[in-house]
Amino acid sequence: MNPANLHGTTVLGLFHKGTAVMAGDGQVTYGDIVLKAGARKVRKIFNDSVLAGFAGTLADAVTLFERFENRLGDAGGHLGRAAVELAKEWRTDRYLRRLDADLAVMDKKTLLIVSGNGDVVEPDDQIVTIGSGGSFARIAAKALMTHSSLNAEQIAKEAMKLTAEMCIYTNDRIHLETL
Repeated sequence: MNPANLHGTTVLGLFHKGTAVMAGDGQVTYGDIVLKAGARKVRKIFNDSVLAGFAGTLADAVTLFERFENRLGDAGGHLGRAAVELAKEWRTDRYLRRLDADLAVMDKKTLLIVSGNGDVVEPDDQIVTIGSGGSFARIAAKALMTHSSLNAEQIAKEAMKLTAEMCIYTNDRIHLETL
């Protein structure tokens, strides 16, 4: 990612004990400067049946949210099909190819990472993370899921708080959505 652009970072999505949850921090940076602390990087789309989160350039993410929601409509709400179609379009379209963002998307059954390289990945461990703090959030969520009795929302919040303590591009102003 180009450090001279506005960026949003760290998003975590997970399934735990029948609950789908996605959390994003609130920090937006411009290079190494924090410009906004309370950005909303996670939202419900497609009649509140899908959670989508972004990491990357803000304007690009808005474009991708819109395109993804259109693909969901075209695919009759089938998350996997919509993600594959978006990834194909993203990789082959001259305009979209230049977009600098990643998406994490989930419904009540499936969670995926979608990238501009044409990647559509469904992780084995029911956790998706994107953004500069993604590795921290993934490790924290995995440990909490394995070694605690916390519910899905609590795990997401705690994992994001721990990430904010370690990643300078992630803050603790967490926005969370649940299905």
